[in-house]
Amino acid sequence: MEYGLIGEHLGHSFSKQIHEEIAGYKYEIKEIAKGDLASFMMSKNFKAINVTIPYKEAVIPFLDELSEEAKLVGAVNTIVNNSGHLIGYNTDMKGFIALLKHMNLEVANKNILVLGHGGASKAVIAALKTLKAKNILIASIDKEKGTLSYEDIYDKQEVEIIVNTTPVGMYPNNDASLVELNKFANLEAFVDVIYNPLKSKTVIEALKLGKKAEGGLYMLVAQALYAIEHFLDKKLDESIIDKVYNNILKSKRNIVLIGMPTCGKSTIGKIIAKDLNVPFVDTDEEIIKRIKMPIKDYFTLFGEASFRKIETDVIKGLYKQTPTIISTGGGIIKNQINIDLLKQNGIVVFVDRDLSLLKVSDSRPLSSSKNTLEILYKERLPIYKACSDLVITNNGEKFIDAAQKLEELL
Repeated sequence: MEYGLIGEHLGHSFSKQIHEEIAGYKYEIKEIAKGDLASFMMSKNFKAINVTIPYKEAVIPFLDELSEEAKLVGAVNTIVNNSGHLIGYNTDMKGFIALLKHMNLEVANKNILVLGHGGASKAVIAALKTLKAKNILIASIDKEKGTLSYEDIYDKQEVEIIVNTTPVGMYPNNDASLVELNKFANLEAFVDVIYNPLKSKTVIEALKLGKKAEGGLYMLVAQALYAIEHFLDKKLDESIIDKVYNNILKSKRNIVLIGMPTCGKSTIGKIIAKDLNVPFVDTDEEIIKRIKMPIKDYFTLFGEASFRKIETDVIKGLYKQTPTIISTGGGIIKNQINIDLLKQNGIVVFVDRDLSLLKVSDSRPLSSSKNTLEILYKERLPIYKACSDLVITNNGEKFIDAAQKLEELL
């Protein structure tokens, strides 16, 4: 191959899309087993490559030269083949600094806990030292010398910023997390180098706690641009980072519609899905496929608690699929787990329709009369608003107007 990425498990990678959008060349994704790394590197059958988990340190013995950043970090994520002379660079360090700038997060004089002790960790630690962090603590599952165990990190109540450099929480193991953020009394921010999902479980937790938090997509795009500068031996305009970041975010993001029954979620969702040429899913329709009966009948036979469990199971089967337009049942917000899962890859939009315009229906067990509908609306309205990232009003006769309004906002 000419340009590409090597690593062990790369089904989650966005790098092909990023490189091809920035540079226009063909970029290949190549999974390499540990036993095959040596033969691949010695063959030198590439112009330039990126390197990811678990080979950022393992490739170093095969290189003829290291850049100053690569020496400082002790890990390589970019290799250029200069007529058989392999030069290793590290652009993760600059990428991480770009992410911190994007977050408007100041690390100077801060106490910082870094989760993980691999190649990504080394780049992050080098960046933090360069930016004059006050104290850097490192947690390692292997309890290496100079690191903390994950049991001991909660004794370090001085920690103000936590950075996850491990793959824990990465697709497809989205439910995993290494740390309980609520146990750190002085925590200000959480940064995750994971970019798939767009917001890891721990990023969602940090945001719920009111902390600054961000996933690793911006870092990924930034380090790619800096790698491309080495690939092509030319300086690029750094404003490209924001442009490509926003494009990738839009192309990978789900749009999740919440709101009362008959507020127009499904109709609006189908319009947007058609306009964006992405799949549309209605969670109630998916539930009906499972239970093989109308929802009202299921409520009567098995009760709401059983229904809500199935609803969460359906969400667990959907939230990793991107990009998708997801229309949810009105009661999806009754279980915070549903919203937390949907927010990992999605922007949650509350479709608000005036109570007087909502319709009563015998097919909807919790809104079968005007009285129950009004009680439900007043109960759920503050929850919808609290759960949503965006709110659109849909009080017109033509739902396409609300759909177009949402597309403009997005």
